[in-house]
Amino acid sequence: MWLVIQKGGYLMYPIALCSVLALGIFLERLWTYIKARQEFRDLAHQVEPLVAKSRLEEAIATCHKSSSPLAQVFLAALRAAGRNRDQIKVVVEETGRREAAPLQRFLGLLGTIATISPLLGLLGTVLGMIRAFNVIASQGMGTPATLGGGISEALITTAAGLTVAIPVILAHRYLSGRLDRLIIEMEEYCLRLVDLLGE
Repeated sequence: MWLVIQKGGYLMYPIALCSVLALGIFLERLWTYIKARQEFRDLAHQVEPLVAKSRLEEAIATCHKSSSPLAQVFLAALRAAGRNRDQIKVVVEETGRREAAPLQRFLGLLGTIATISPLLGLLGTVLGMIRAFNVIASQGMGTPATLGGGISEALITTAAGLTVAIPVILAHRYLSGRLDRLIIEMEEYCLRLVDLLGE
């Protein structure tokens, strides 16, 4: 692997860095989404029975103990208890938008990595071909050995850029899908609470 990086030229280093960074982001976001989903379920199962029994102070105390984004939305809804359903729903929607924003963290960076990795590979291709043509210009047609270095660098960086970009695009799509499902689940829990409070 190290030999391939060396043969590809110095642009292989940022491509390799992109792959490591993308893997780190994917694992961190995946763990965050799995954890958040479980926290949503646990909190909803604790708070909903309390609200159904009009034990709002206990429900608020339960939300204060949770670090889940859903807890903040629930708190906003519980503090708006006593208003009509539409007013509570507006409060929940505003708070929900604010609390959902951190869940999108790093997804933009992952998309950027997917975009720039093949561009770095393409840049390596261009630089490798320039090197090959410089050899031709200075030594005539030269030999396959003298031309091979530049062409090899061009092909390796292109392959490396695409090798990073393709799985990163798939990872970004996968995480975006999980995030969408997580937000829908969050909205469902919030609407159920709004219905309980607005009765």
